[in-house]
Amino acid sequence: MRVAENVPGFELAAYQKTVRALLRHPLMTAVYPDDRTLRAVRRWGETLQADLVEMFGYRLEMRGHTARLVRVQDGLDASRPATVRDRPLDRQRYAYLALALSVLGRAGIQITLGEMADAVASDASRISGLGLDPDRYADRRAFVDAVMWLEDRGALRLADGSASSWASDPTWAEALYDIARDVIHALYRPNRVLQHIGSVGWLLDRPVGTSENALRRAAGHRARRLLVERPVVYFAETDPAVRNHLRSSAIVEDLERLTGLRVERRAEGVLLVDTVGFTDARFPGTGAVTQAALLLLGRMADRVIDPDARKLPRVAPPTHAERQAQLIDLVDRGLPAAGVFAEATADLAYAELPEESDVEEVLGDEVGYPFVSDSFLRTAMKELMAQYGTAFGERWRADPNRLRTEAVEMLADFRFVEPVDGGVVVLPLTGRYRNVDAKLKRRRAPAALFNLKEGT
Repeated sequence: MRVAENVPGFELAAYQKTVRALLRHPLMTAVYPDDRTLRAVRRWGETLQADLVEMFGYRLEMRGHTARLVRVQDGLDASRPATVRDRPLDRQRYAYLALALSVLGRAGIQITLGEMADAVASDASRISGLGLDPDRYADRRAFVDAVMWLEDRGALRLADGSASSWASDPTWAEALYDIARDVIHALYRPNRVLQHIGSVGWLLDRPVGTSENALRRAAGHRARRLLVERPVVYFAETDPAVRNHLRSSAIVEDLERLTGLRVERRAEGVLLVDTVGFTDARFPGTGAVTQAALLLLGRMADRVIDPDARKLPRVAPPTHAERQAQLIDLVDRGLPAAGVFAEATADLAYAELPEESDVEEVLGDEVGYPFVSDSFLRTAMKELMAQYGTAFGERWRADPNRLRTEAVEMLADFRFVEPVDGGVVVLPLTGRYRNVDAKLKRRRAPAALFNLKEGT
């Protein structure tokens, strides 16, 4: 079946824009992300449902004034946290959000912020290490952030009062919310009882079926999901079945027709190039951290190909399975060791999670990728500060180590580098920017500009 099969050529661009919006915002309501997008999803509903399940194994559900793309979770990704007003949610806020959804699922059509806080505090008090103390401003502020996340998506509609005023002083202020039942229903429908899950790894997708056709279909879904969910997919991080799909011409044609984006394939991997603002995380971009990351990237790329310098050691980065195991362990260590969670799971026996298939190493003739030390990065950042310091602003000039750390974290999120003990492993995507020519404006205003010359 060809994707967008029933879409006329003159409407293909509009259809592709709707697909991109749905992949970026898997929950859509009458107010989120805007008042037009949900109408577009409903217009193309049947075609979208067929294409998304065929391409990715995703299920599109449309009820009331909502559309929910039920995605398949293949792995954990620490680079894309939920945000509220551009602030990432931490563990505490995630927990309050989950408990608030549970409370709202049992509530009527209206609720006050104080009533919701009392109910969440009651549940949170039964979870070791959490709690919600209405007398502590930090707890109230974290709870209001979770409520604002729901408000932004239309699950709650402010009818009276102010959440910020309540957070400042709940004895003198209150907020009344209308509850959008259809949005709550779209959000709060867990496929499994969370109390009965002993590890976050149990929430990840596992292949269904063992026939050759089922496994081939699952590998194709996995390959396409990787391309739309990650900034770059390296062949070395995939198993042979997924790698075969990534190397086929069919996946390129289908994804480009479905999304309107361009697929770029190199010897080391595949990249879905964002030319239209598909995501809100773009590189290159503006801001001091992004500028520093690009400059560091250029220094690392130059060092890797410098014929006159001592040859860099090569290091095999952690495999995808190893990184996933580290993330799963990090999340699992945050599970309550006592309280209602432990009581609910005390008598349950768990089967061990199946191991991921072995990943064939595809690292070229030499083992691993070039390794750049922390000392090199510190020296490079010092030199960049001396050259471009006035463009970064006083805050970053006073703390260049923090700027370097955040820049490296950004490069790791975009899969340019892989942090390891003592430095970073320089991954192949870095070569795309090896001829970068950055010109920063010596600014009075906070912005800085780049002129880029990408390598081939």
